[in-house]
Amino acid sequence: MKYASEATESAAAPEAAGAPTGLPAPAREDQRAQEEQRGTRNRVARSILDHGPSTAAELALRLELTQAAVRRHLDTLVAEGVVEPREKRVYGARGRGRPAKVFALTDCGRDAFDQAYDALASDALRWIAQSAGGGAMGEAAVAAFARARMAAQAEGYRAALEGVAPEHRAEALARALTSDGYAATARSAPVGEQLCQHHCPVAHVAEQFPQLCEAETEVFSRLLGTHVQRLATIAHGDGVCTTFIPRTLHTTKNAPQTTTATASTSTAGRNPA
Repeated sequence: MKYASEATESAAAPEAAGAPTGLPAPAREDQRAQEEQRGTRNRVARSILDHGPSTAAELALRLELTQAAVRRHLDTLVAEGVVEPREKRVYGARGRGRPAKVFALTDCGRDAFDQAYDALASDALRWIAQSAGGGAMGEAAVAAFARARMAAQAEGYRAALEGVAPEHRAEALARALTSDGYAATARSAPVGEQLCQHHCPVAHVAEQFPQLCEAETEVFSRLLGTHVQRLATIAHGDGVCTTFIPRTLHTTKNAPQTTTATASTSTAGRNPA
């Protein structure tokens, strides 16, 4: 789930109004009603983001909705993990009766809105490069950071591959990557396998700093115990990050402990020409 900013939502409104016309009239009406419900839930979540934890009554007043309607949307948002109910904090003497319940955004709910994390990460890596003197030294400093970051992340992947038969290691790595948000799959190829990552949480940053992709590919090579080649990256503009794993993987022993295998340095973070 991803909530757009208000400006983005307003710009998209005319397009939504012209919803697909090839559907039968009842289906169009049902689709329009669902879109309206989603739009209202977006407004409820946005109001909590803008004003902080809120009661159903406060949201109803703010959004000019009935409390019953607001509660229905809150129930859905709670089920989706976007908001959570809490007891309203009372300052001073508490009156009789149970304290009012407020609804606050969860971490997942906050992440659903536009964030500036990409800009923050890019600024940090740019600072690392400049502090190292820029140029080749700056690029090397960013690469060192990327390797250190992936080394820590790889510990969990190494554990996931421990004891897995060679022919199933790519699939096990895909499951581990998926648990980290990469939506990964493994599939057979004519002379090996392809590890496909359908989502990349750092794609926008990796566009500017391909060292992130290169470090990831090097880790895949060490974990799988064989030379691997990055064929495509989301950061480069492709739809999927694709890594080729040659069939020789299936004859490699104890791959998770291997440290000698290397990735293709010419294509790890950038597509081959």
